[in-house]
Amino acid sequence: MYCMGGKTKRIVDVKENQLLKLDEELLEILLQDKTTGKNIIWATDNYLSYGNCYAPDKEILIELITSKNGNIIKPRVEKSKEEQQKRVRQKAEVFTPAWVCNAQANLVDDAWFGRKAQFNIEDEATKTWKTLTDKIEFPDEEGKTWQDYVKSNWLEITCGEAPYITSRYDAVTGEYIEVQNRIGFLDRKLRIVNENTESYEDWLNWAKIAVQSSYGYEWQGDNILLARENVLFTVMENCKYKFQKDLSSKELIEFAKIIVWNIWQMDGLKFVIPNSCCKENKTEETLFETVTVATECEGCKKNIYKKHNGIYCKIMDWQENEVVRFVDILKEN
Repeated sequence: MYCMGGKTKRIVDVKENQLLKLDEELLEILLQDKTTGKNIIWATDNYLSYGNCYAPDKEILIELITSKNGNIIKPRVEKSKEEQQKRVRQKAEVFTPAWVCNAQANLVDDAWFGRKAQFNIEDEATKTWKTLTDKIEFPDEEGKTWQDYVKSNWLEITCGEAPYITSRYDAVTGEYIEVQNRIGFLDRKLRIVNENTESYEDWLNWAKIAVQSSYGYEWQGDNILLARENVLFTVMENCKYKFQKDLSSKELIEFAKIIVWNIWQMDGLKFVIPNSCCKENKTEETLFETVTVATECEGCKKNIYKKHNGIYCKIMDWQENEVVRFVDILKEN
């Protein structure tokens, strides 16, 4: 049993200039929107002071966030209080403390395993947790295996910087969390992979499956990039922890190509690209003339989620190896 004591103060922000030096293709991939075939958009007016290229409907381009602007995209904890409050008012952006993420993830795991306390024991008094270091056992009587756990699909809705997917740092305090003490659902999957693989090739295969089964969507473009970076660096840091070696540039790109499908930009109420619904011009015949009338999107007007005229978001079903619209996998309510 390991008590999570004082957390190490580290720089948790992934610098875009750093990624650019690592491999320009890597940053190009992390900015992609697989639905539109373009880049993700800003979808926030928080950056308008930098110029018209930073308007909500504009794409996030490499040159806008690197070089002298290499520190423009920052985690919430590094944003000013005024900017944090503005985002709360505009998009109800509220980040969840790591101890709450852990408690909620534990409830899901308690149900999956059929018993309590698999990964850690919560300490409600200190709002921390004690990491259990014994190898995690799987319920043989139910026929569940470690591979089943790694392949199980998890989704973080309105994911922000993805604190439920990976807890590289506490999204509220900014405190770095060591690899062995992380509590996001991808963190848990990677711990299982670390414990059950020996060769580098086997680990690499199952780490990819762990990422493929970890999903999240978000409205604001800066958060999308931060979430994608956090997932990528989580894989990198687990590789370093397990094998004391770095992933190659080629391997990083392979993971990035998975991540951009799994962490995507979406209006979570309409399941379309943010602000992509629009008025449509329809022709109507009257007794005396033909007139063109601008009509509101039917889905927006009637609140019917499958009737929007915006761009419905696409994700990858990795088990079937096919692209699907997210709206099409939803069950009717």
